[in-house]
Amino acid sequence: MLGTCMKPVLSIINWALSWVSGIISSAIQLLYSIINYILSRPDDYIPFLWPIINFLNHVPIINIIVHLIFWRPIFDLLFVPGLVSVLIALIFIIWFERKLTAKVQWRIGPLEVSRPIGGFLQPFADLFRYMFQEFVVPLQADKNYFIHGPAIVFILSTLPIFFIPIGPKQFTLPNGTTIEGIYGIYTGYDVLIAIALITLFNIGIILIGWASNDRFTYIGTVREALLYTGYEAILILSVVAILLIYGTADPFKIVNWQVTHLPGIIANPLAFLAFLIATLMATSRFPFEIPEADTEIVLGPYTEYSGIVYGLVMTMSYEKLYVLSLLMVLLFLDGWAGPYIPYFGALSPAIWFGIKTYIVMMIMVFTRSVYGRYRPDQALKMSWSSLLGLVIAALVLSLIIDLLIIKPL
Repeated sequence: MLGTCMKPVLSIINWALSWVSGIISSAIQLLYSIINYILSRPDDYIPFLWPIINFLNHVPIINIIVHLIFWRPIFDLLFVPGLVSVLIALIFIIWFERKLTAKVQWRIGPLEVSRPIGGFLQPFADLFRYMFQEFVVPLQADKNYFIHGPAIVFILSTLPIFFIPIGPKQFTLPNGTTIEGIYGIYTGYDVLIAIALITLFNIGIILIGWASNDRFTYIGTVREALLYTGYEAILILSVVAILLIYGTADPFKIVNWQVTHLPGIIANPLAFLAFLIATLMATSRFPFEIPEADTEIVLGPYTEYSGIVYGLVMTMSYEKLYVLSLLMVLLFLDGWAGPYIPYFGALSPAIWFGIKTYIVMMIMVFTRSVYGRYRPDQALKMSWSSLLGLVIAALVLSLIIDLLIIKPL
């Protein structure tokens, strides 16, 4: 009788064991397939790194890690144009802005840390200091939004980078070899997606200011919202104006059009000027450093932040500056076009793209040294009068060029 009762239980146990063993076997097979797939995929073509890569490929376990790192999707999203490139750009532009402003205004600027190289390690020292400072949450703040808001905004400001390629899909080396370029995610509508993601950034800033529940952050948040209404339409319409000439939102076709015809800055200088001014407003560069006016409202939406989170929110405007500079180079300055640099392979177009991007950022931060700050009403008045007229003229010019002079590919 007992044996008869145990038979269903034993059959259930056997079925469960076979089901678990099947899952484990499938997981092992999947992992094995993933490893083989990674090892069989072509790496990014970077000749000067080949000796190191070839040496590490003969080391067990390490060869899998090396192939994973240099596997094209991981390399593109993690290094170029990914997070490492963002970090390098932030460190450089913060240091450059402080040194340039100090030179123009006859001040010293960063010097004590790494004096022989002009204080270049000062941003690293600041980051180290922020990491060990206490992060204080004000009693009146909404704790959840106050803590998670900066991380959300940082992610939103990083996402557009993955949709802005810094190299062609494919290009031919001087020896006739055809290789793939460096790009993150390709959809065919990458410019529109990048612009849509950029517009979400300010919503996060408003969330940060609201969560702090402080009078100074409230004033800074209101100013951010007002400035947002002033530049957002200008930024989007300037992009629409130049896309009318190209006839596409595909970044690869956009750069190809500029190489075979004219750079966007020459084809429609009005759209370029509108985009440039809107970028200064969107990133709170002088003369539009209105939300974070330190002499008036301490630091605007970021007043209550401290420690490593303050270091994070401080770099957000610079990160947005980097993203918009990438977009400006892509739309108006021939993108990655430039002569091939030997020994750099797939990185050659990325280097030209990076050089142009850094030049654009350096020009923009120069405005901090020579301009005063506009009042909020002055900035809004200029946006909805002069800048709106400028971008409408850019749209009309693009229609004329598209219909009468130059046809897209």
